[in-house]
Amino acid sequence: MSEEIKKSDKNGNLIYYKSSSGWEKWYKYDENNNQIHYKDSAGFEYWSEFDGDNDEIHCRNNKGDKAWYKWKNDNRIYITEKEYKEIEFRKKEKEYLSRKKCSRFELMEI
Repeated sequence: MSEEIKKSDKNGNLIYYKSSSGWEKWYKYDENNNQIHYKDSAGFEYWSEFDGDNDEIHCRNNKGDKAWYKWKNDNRIYITEKEYKEIEFRKKEKEYLSRKKCSRFELMEI
């Protein structure tokens, strides 16, 4: 019977695991140590995306399942893809408007 094998990256994150029965798992992380990819020896894969606060905002797997999330008071709330896109649009719009300087002449119709 073989032994369990574990390998970690320089940050201590598990990147490879092999059980004594031969089951294998691979993991990838982003620069903030968030797990962004998982794959196992059965072929299942899972991807995650995180926001600037390191909160998971989107995940999907190779079976076609997808989920989007927003966070409130450290609680993950499931939302639809449409809601997610509206939230992202509002964030970008707010950022754009905060950078743009308008004069009163730009607001007048000519």
